[in-house]
Amino acid sequence: MTATTLTRPLVTSLIEDAVTAPSMHNAQPWKFVCRAGSGVIELHGDPSRGMPREDPDHRALHLGCGAALFGLRVAAAHRGRHPAVRLLPTPDDPWHLADVRLDGPDDADGELDALHAALRRRHTSRFPFTEEQVPYEVIGGLRAAALLEGCRLVVPGAWHTDTVMDLVHTSELFEAADEAVRAEIAAWTRTGAPGEGSGAEGIPSYAFGPRQYDVTSPVRDFGAPGRVPGRVSARFEKRPQIALLGTVGDTPRDWLKAGQAMQRVLLQATLDGLATSLMSQPLEWPELRSDARDPGSAIGFVHMVIRLGYGPEGQATPRRPVADVLTFG
Repeated sequence: MTATTLTRPLVTSLIEDAVTAPSMHNAQPWKFVCRAGSGVIELHGDPSRGMPREDPDHRALHLGCGAALFGLRVAAAHRGRHPAVRLLPTPDDPWHLADVRLDGPDDADGELDALHAALRRRHTSRFPFTEEQVPYEVIGGLRAAALLEGCRLVVPGAWHTDTVMDLVHTSELFEAADEAVRAEIAAWTRTGAPGEGSGAEGIPSYAFGPRQYDVTSPVRDFGAPGRVPGRVSARFEKRPQIALLGTVGDTPRDWLKAGQAMQRVLLQATLDGLATSLMSQPLEWPELRSDARDPGSAIGFVHMVIRLGYGPEGQATPRRPVADVLTFG
């Protein structure tokens, strides 16, 4: 394999694609360093963008960075390169999450390249979906996508779907009773009010979706009462179609694998014409997370609940400029 020369225009374009990845509250907790001399792009986690109350172990931070890593792999394949990835390459630096070397052009992965068209089309949809069932064949393709990244995607039966949704609703009660959690969420929402953070990060009000009309919504409500005047209400689907993404282990390496699998599943779902949203609420509470696991599955730990269906596409949320997340060393 022949290493690719890492020019600034090439690396910049790769990172522009990579940062389209989802992350908790759109905090974008990643940093990239291009080592042109060694032909390596480093991925680092940014703990300053973590959620101390909702994600004290930084599991969600790793998931977001893993999703960005997968986006980088897709971008490399689209440009005719093969991304050789090494996870956690520096044992004494836990925030050095991965090294990526680009080989090729004869080693490009066509299956990764095929996902590139979905990178900028994939957006979280916090809108109601229809009751139309996702075909079994489509679900099978999403399961296969997760397996390619060493993870499992499990579609729970009716009784366990109800269990997971009960956990979602319980987590909302926990959240409402925890002032620190509410403050953390508010710090990452953008309504145009004075004193809010940068508009290049966080969840903008146009991406909140409607309020629930008569039942508890399957998506997190970022719009605290009174913060978004005139926001409409809507009825959501009676029984959301969900899938549980997980691994046997629960280590930073597993989290990075799960983040890559999550992005692969989301991109494939987008190509399949599905709308998606991420439901991490019950996984943020240790007393609830273990109950999200389907006891009949091979998953040891659930890392994300993915809502799937047919409905309005979400809108693109802002991203930080590449210059803020990429350095050349």
